[in-house]
Amino acid sequence: MLDLSVVILTHNEERHILRCLEAIRPIAREVFVIDSFSTDRTVELANSAGAVVLKNKFVNYAKQFEWGLANAPITASWVMRLDADEVIEPDLIAEIETKLPTLGADVAGVNLARKHIFMGRWVRHGGRYPLILLRIWRRGQGRIEQRWMDEHMIVWGGRIVTFQGGFADHNLNDLTFFTDKHNKYATREAIDILNQKYGLFARDEDLSMESASFQASMKRFVKERIYNRLPFWVGPLGYFVYRYIFQLGFLDGRSGLIYHFLQGYWYRFLVNAKVVEYEFALRECQTTRERAEALERATGHKIALAST
Repeated sequence: MLDLSVVILTHNEERHILRCLEAIRPIAREVFVIDSFSTDRTVELANSAGAVVLKNKFVNYAKQFEWGLANAPITASWVMRLDADEVIEPDLIAEIETKLPTLGADVAGVNLARKHIFMGRWVRHGGRYPLILLRIWRRGQGRIEQRWMDEHMIVWGGRIVTFQGGFADHNLNDLTFFTDKHNKYATREAIDILNQKYGLFARDEDLSMESASFQASMKRFVKERIYNRLPFWVGPLGYFVYRYIFQLGFLDGRSGLIYHFLQGYWYRFLVNAKVVEYEFALRECQTTRERAEALERATGHKIALAST
């Protein structure tokens, strides 16, 4: 086994957890499952597979993962972030086994190239492959961004390399689960958008080409500097057309149409609709604190208020 610890967040992941843990068995010296009080067999299965399970109340992904890094007794030199519904494929296992021990002290992090499996098919087009994500870093040289949505790992003190082996987001749940999950995502992303506009709480802005992947930093730049400033209806429609036509999403077939429409149009439209709804709740607020408290009431999420 490598000098590698893997940290996995879970909530009711009994369909995925054993598949995830079995895939990383050849490379993980330590596995820590940070569970947000699952009501299914997730904890039982994780324990049976040899993982160390810690429990903490979930607020958002970033805070939960930060808590995991702070409280898990990690001793390995390298740390990997992995979701329970993600799978490290055999060729990437072999690449990690071969390359990770040889990386020089000047390397602080490793990007992985993630694919997305939807309705049993690989989504190859529409800009969805590869998604270059920083997922492995030297212990003590990485942290997770503190954002409500679209949080990335960032590193310091060294350069980043990219491994090319197979790494898949393959959730086995149905469309009801998919839409419910994205409805919750939309609420959290709307919080970040309104924070960008009103300065409700401190914004984590350390993501850059040096601290994460070039792709992630460019997407963040385009989203916050261009997309979020477009008229309500222009962004979702334009993004879907760009993905489905110009990035060849139509080549992904019937399941691809479902995916690109739901994730590329419906979800983006829902985020914008929630921004409109929450701004209506903020319309009579005069101060930052009043806006933050109104947003708390509208979303049901506890917002960390700005100091002013």
